[in-house]
Amino acid sequence: MVRKPQNPEYIELSAFEPGTSVLEDAVSHGKLTESQLRIVLVRLGVATDSDIAINFEKVLSQNVRYMVQKVEEIETSDAIRILRDALTDHREDVNFRREDYDLISELIRRIPNKVEDVVTSSPGQASGEMRAETGRKDDEENIISEKTDDWELLVKLEAVLIAYHSPYPEIRAITDPIDDPTIPAETFRVYVISLFWTLIGSIINTIFVHRLPSISVGTSTIQILILPSAKLWERFVPNKTIKVFGRAINLNPGEWTYKEMMLSTIIYSCSSGAPYSIYNIVVMKLERFYGLKWVSWGFQLLLTLSTQCLGFGLAGVMRKVCIYPSKALWPTILPTIALNRALMKSDADDLPINGWKVTRYSFFCIAFSLSFIYYWIPGFFFNALSMLNWPTWFAPDSIHLTNITGSKFGLGLNPLPSLDWNVIGSAFCLTIPFYTYANQYLGIMLAFFVILIVYYTNNNWTGYLPINSNHLFDKLAKSYNVHKILNEENQFDATKYQEYGPPYFSAASLVMYGAHFCLYPFAITYYVVTEWTSVKTSIENVYHTFRDSFVGENGSFGKYKDDPHCKMMRHYSEVPDWWFLVILMVSTCCAISCVSFYPTETPLWGIFFTIVINFIFLIPLTAIASVTGFSFGLNVLVELIVGYTIPNSGLALIILKSFGYNIDSQASNYITDQKMAHYSKIPPRAIFRGQIASTILNAVVALTITNWQLANIGDFCDPLNKNRFSCPGANTYFFSSIQYGEIGPSKVFTGIYPVLKWCFLFGFLLVIPCYFFKLHGPEKITRYFHPTLIIGGFLYYAPLNLSFFTGGLYCSYIFMYYIRKHYLAWWEKYNYILTSALSAGVAFSALIIFVVFEYRSIEINWWGNTITDQGIEGGHGRMAWLDVKNAPDGYIGLRKGTYH
Repeated sequence: MVRKPQNPEYIELSAFEPGTSVLEDAVSHGKLTESQLRIVLVRLGVATDSDIAINFEKVLSQNVRYMVQKVEEIETSDAIRILRDALTDHREDVNFRREDYDLISELIRRIPNKVEDVVTSSPGQASGEMRAETGRKDDEENIISEKTDDWELLVKLEAVLIAYHSPYPEIRAITDPIDDPTIPAETFRVYVISLFWTLIGSIINTIFVHRLPSISVGTSTIQILILPSAKLWERFVPNKTIKVFGRAINLNPGEWTYKEMMLSTIIYSCSSGAPYSIYNIVVMKLERFYGLKWVSWGFQLLLTLSTQCLGFGLAGVMRKVCIYPSKALWPTILPTIALNRALMKSDADDLPINGWKVTRYSFFCIAFSLSFIYYWIPGFFFNALSMLNWPTWFAPDSIHLTNITGSKFGLGLNPLPSLDWNVIGSAFCLTIPFYTYANQYLGIMLAFFVILIVYYTNNNWTGYLPINSNHLFDKLAKSYNVHKILNEENQFDATKYQEYGPPYFSAASLVMYGAHFCLYPFAITYYVVTEWTSVKTSIENVYHTFRDSFVGENGSFGKYKDDPHCKMMRHYSEVPDWWFLVILMVSTCCAISCVSFYPTETPLWGIFFTIVINFIFLIPLTAIASVTGFSFGLNVLVELIVGYTIPNSGLALIILKSFGYNIDSQASNYITDQKMAHYSKIPPRAIFRGQIASTILNAVVALTITNWQLANIGDFCDPLNKNRFSCPGANTYFFSSIQYGEIGPSKVFTGIYPVLKWCFLFGFLLVIPCYFFKLHGPEKITRYFHPTLIIGGFLYYAPLNLSFFTGGLYCSYIFMYYIRKHYLAWWEKYNYILTSALSAGVAFSALIIFVVFEYRSIEINWWGNTITDQGIEGGHGRMAWLDVKNAPDGYIGLRKGTYH
């Protein structure tokens, strides 16, 4: 049965008569000549010049016909106004292709006089103003001649791409310009299949989150498992309608659809990882940490649901800020949508692109298979290829060589650091824009030199410690034993502290913390001064959201009502704003109950403080992440503030840290899921219901697994645990509660590292030169200059280093810059499929390797698996430049009796 679409912009496939050449039919029914139609098809990326002559009869898919129709229908004057607005809107938009911007500038500059008279007779920007803005001259390179001499066609074509699809090729590559609202999305089988895999994923991810190295089931892996599950359901479940509470439910409505697949993926993605509060539960209940007996299931549920759902409540008020605007790309979600498209859609997949005839699905299968097979080499047979620390092989006991080039304990300066996609792709090199990756890498390189200077000047005794470690060290340069400063109740003991002494940072940790304290004031101040218009609009949008919710109005698209994707989403009922506010209020009540009815040592104002500080940072954090793909948490800032305001309470610190970090983190998580739904045209209310169900299921499963682990796994969280459940995250969580909570930042930063306090002021002051350079520097540089990302690069040390980013830089340049610039059609078709396939292949392979070999302690003991652990990189020999035995009085740090 053929569905009758309700979308007025949905084009029937029968619009072109059968039995004739598609090209002849298209030309005869439209206003475009054959040569013009060829140009349109090339620009739409469905084929290249050399391919059209052979495959022309295959390219007019429904999406292409829609775009061709719009090119034919649009008036030249309207197209010109669209392009002028685009030049203004995207002047500083780094994600808008420079080639497209230059082409549009040239088109506007060459407006014929007779057309200009018509355009300027109606409201719009004057031609002279626009020409002055573009700054191009008549003797410059003729961009148009490279495309075609048909000025009017190009004006209409570029305008249609912007007004009826997307200004960004990466979005056009993974979305459709039209939508059929009658395609089923929220079905009974979607909930059964997606929640089943959420259950399985939550079990695996919660179990192995405490393992080093950890194993997780990512979204791309689950997508591959959802599809066969759905096909089995489609084939064997009877097509029968049942009634539940008076509502008819069709068990099997027919063929599994693209929207069902996408909704299932989003439901899993919403809760793909273990809840952050799991670290609280482990640290609070386990005897080796706090060993608290009162941490009941009731407390655990209140804490977990409140920390998970507070961000959900805030996500609703951010829709007009980070979902509706086209500039909010959210680069990190694009591979997920691309993989879904490859698995479920095949529009124009049989067309050759730059000589490549393979379909998206076949390309995924090939890349996935090769990745799955290849990972067995660095993952099991030849581990040295994973962390390829070959420079240290020449002198494995050289501390200086290891400090500079070491992949495990050094700073990782190495031109060929890895041949393992698990390492190369860990920083999303084929996902985030090249300028984002390049800015971050520049920051990582600058941090490399700063760390070396700090270390080799022995600043704050760092020369006596390993150069790149996230551990705390005592006065004898050994790992800091926090139990030596606690009493029997695991509370801070001032007498023991005076005897044992304070903890000390490695050089990398010291620089990393300084960068954190610099980043917080810099990021928000720089964003406000450079994006004031956007900030003002965002604040107004948030205000209107709150206002509309109290007067009973659904969330509206506001100024984005003319955006093509917002237009298509108008066919679906929006989630009322008050729904999100109810979630916000209920989760706030759970948080208040959590600290009021249990001995958490946490004052009530702390809850409201964490909500307010997250709300303040939510707009700049999500805005930066939505455009660049870079994000950072507020955990260090919250730890510092709580440590000062609630001294000597590690318990209060980790409670508020859980809220302080997870609110914005979860808000961003939910927002990205809503953006995926926006791109895929999934009904918003379906997403809301799916997110709620997934969050609750994930919380219950995670708590069940965690409590089972605490009760049944011997030596849980011990560094020598036989199954590698050493709990690196929980240990770091506990150490931070001692460092910032029990000891307190006033002791750590005032007495030991007073320079760190000045990093906040430095962050504010750094805005001035960066803003000045952004305004007056060379345009080719300032367009892609993003100092927030550069400072963010400093955060990746301790324990990571350059080894985890250098290989990704090569890949990012090749795929996200060179191929995107010179082979856009190929890039649009294959890039995101490639990164999804490589990651999925690694995930499946790693899971099998663990279950079959690592869990049973089966390993291959040969040179290729042991060479990377020689000398210092293997933890043997002297790990620091200076010997603590030669330090004054035989120990480092403050002299006894001088710390308080």
